[in-house]
Amino acid sequence: MSLSAAPAALPALSAIGWRWTPQALDPGWAALLAAHPAARPARIVEQHRSGYRLAEAIDQADPAESLPEWQRAGSYRKGEINPEARPAVGDWVLVEGEAPKSLRIVALLPRFSAIKRGAAGEHYRQQVIAANIDTVFVVCGLDADFNPRRIERYLLLVAGSGVQPVVVLTKSDRDDADVGAALRALRALDVPVLALNAKDPAAAAALAPWLGAGCSVVLVGSSGAGKSTLTNTLLGIEKMKTGAVRESDARGRHTTTHRALLALPGGACLIDTPGMRELKPTGEEDVAESFADVEALAEQCRFRDCKHAKEPGCAVRAAVESGELDGERVANFLKLSDEVAGAANRLATRLAQKADAKVLGKTKAQYKRFDEKHGRH
Repeated sequence: MSLSAAPAALPALSAIGWRWTPQALDPGWAALLAAHPAARPARIVEQHRSGYRLAEAIDQADPAESLPEWQRAGSYRKGEINPEARPAVGDWVLVEGEAPKSLRIVALLPRFSAIKRGAAGEHYRQQVIAANIDTVFVVCGLDADFNPRRIERYLLLVAGSGVQPVVVLTKSDRDDADVGAALRALRALDVPVLALNAKDPAAAAALAPWLGAGCSVVLVGSSGAGKSTLTNTLLGIEKMKTGAVRESDARGRHTTTHRALLALPGGACLIDTPGMRELKPTGEEDVAESFADVEALAEQCRFRDCKHAKEPGCAVRAAVESGELDGERVANFLKLSDEVAGAANRLATRLAQKADAKVLGKTKAQYKRFDEKHGRH
């Protein structure tokens, strides 16, 4: 039964982030719904190596058979689907059949947003952290986990995605937590920054502006930062497993082992993610957007190709020397600029190889048809 034929399904879907009427659907979504009249929307709430679990209502998660091309790792080789084009937690799909044993996915609805990173390993590959989200909470503990440079790296991955980033500093209740110093260290960031105790119910009120009904939020941060603790507080129940961190370096173990979408009491949806120790750019990021203060000063440098090292008339270096700019922030800007440029080159190479293989395949097919038509073998 299609969505337009079943308006009663809308309240159930709205509890897991659906906020569209049949008349207000994105044209791409509407076209796919029309192409699959027997299908209905569902949302991916869990992603495992063995497959996906979907929901069509709150507190519901059922396994579903996925399309054949999603059942193997994506690649940039000819004829294979790009890794980032495979579904991720937060994606909306069309399904047919009935849960729990005959549910199957028939189409992936186009995303309106996605947070991605370069996957770990030597070969270039993109990984979608979460899809169709409105806000990302970058969670960092006010202990040895606090690292402004890593926060900048997270914000770089978020920039340009259409998603609102919010920096959430947890563990503000610790005796050694210096909230003022942390806020000063992050003063150059043009995003909201909140310090809170993730165990305190008041955290829900502090984050309420981004947790309205129908909103989808993803938590990112290192292991031990307090993501699962904050999730439990927002849920109002101890649902997610939490663990202590090592006192020597505040490192935590992975208490969250897979991405999962959870419905909050107020109507928002929250995606908790495992801690990420490697945050590689995809090559699609815009460093200037995340470091607008550095870029503005760079426009004043004497030379347009200034590397901000030893060149005369460097406005960026002058700002560092005067204390206007944080030298470590500038160093991170240069480092991330190099990483993004390198990733962009690798991405261009992969896409060019795939395009060349596609053209070569078409050319070979054309020659084959020509030979067959003219009796050449």
